[in-house]
Amino acid sequence: MKAFRKAVFWLHLASGTLAGIFIFIMCITGALLSFESNLIKFAERDVRIVNVGSERLTAGAILNSAIRARSNAEPSALLISRDPELSAAVSFGREGQLFIDPYTGDVLGEDASGLRGFLGFVEDVHRWLAFPGESRAYGKSINGAANLLFLFLAISGVYIWFPKKLAWRNFKPVIWFRRGLRGKARNFNWHNVIGFWTSLVLVILTATAVVMSYKWANDLLYRATGNEPPAQQQRSNSAANEESASNLENIDQFFSTAANNSEWKTISLRLPVKEEAVLTVEEGIYWNIFARSPLTLNPETGEIMKWEPYGEQNGGKQLRSWARFTHTGETGGFIGQLIGFVACVGGAFLVWTGFSLALRRFGAWRKKRVIEV
Repeated sequence: MKAFRKAVFWLHLASGTLAGIFIFIMCITGALLSFESNLIKFAERDVRIVNVGSERLTAGAILNSAIRARSNAEPSALLISRDPELSAAVSFGREGQLFIDPYTGDVLGEDASGLRGFLGFVEDVHRWLAFPGESRAYGKSINGAANLLFLFLAISGVYIWFPKKLAWRNFKPVIWFRRGLRGKARNFNWHNVIGFWTSLVLVILTATAVVMSYKWANDLLYRATGNEPPAQQQRSNSAANEESASNLENIDQFFSTAANNSEWKTISLRLPVKEEAVLTVEEGIYWNIFARSPLTLNPETGEIMKWEPYGEQNGGKQLRSWARFTHTGETGGFIGQLIGFVACVGGAFLVWTGFSLALRRFGAWRKKRVIEV
């Protein structure tokens, strides 16, 4: 058992040394992204809220208002909220969003492009080190591997930290900060204390990231619930070069069908509409506040081709939707985001103290070798 513990320690040390820089980057960017949605909503508060009118415009009228205001860009999505005080949003891909008054059709303003651009860059660093173009895959592979090692570090750290004898006097020195410590003793205390309080959250954050980073992990999630993993969709290059004209004659019927078949909270339509009209319905009736139900319609007739209410989706698909927002802490609301933020900051300190302890150990080893020689 002593040999096993020693092996785990050296694997822990080697993993931290190998992936520490990338883990530090992911922790810092993760902390910056913890309140991304809150910051964006606050920055756009003036264009997201409207004065309630007597009658709402149709979806087609709202979309046409946005197209007239930005005639040089192609819309990529239309989102309408059931909340009478919220504006409608029309996305134009990289050109940003316009917020439309659903009662008058007036353009209320654009999205907070500066803030969104900054947070988008931070997310690119977090996911693939902001590598450009085709090299993005390399950055994604590096961060994916570093995250796997981070998961191992979080689990092995608990094992190494756990006292050999279950007595309060053995736990007390490593579960809270001690005053008056300097150098190695301080870093050792900080490394243990921060690791103790953040380990569970870091395991959750890294495990959910593994699911999103690797197909084998995503497939394992589905198989664990007794379901077949979804087939990987292939994007054809020819599709991107097709004419982008939308079939929008039945856009009002699309939204009406979606509203009549659900207890909807928001409905969004992907644009342009071609072979299928794909809508996403947020019903707001599930424990998972980010539950979404896809609805596919025939663009010519408006008939339902496929309807997948979240409550009827298989366990694997439901768990996969939990993973995305559990990783950001948003499934726990503001408290969950705050916990995620603290864990990310703690992870950065774990890297710093871990490197410090490793360098001191290496220095002591070299000094010993010099003396022996």
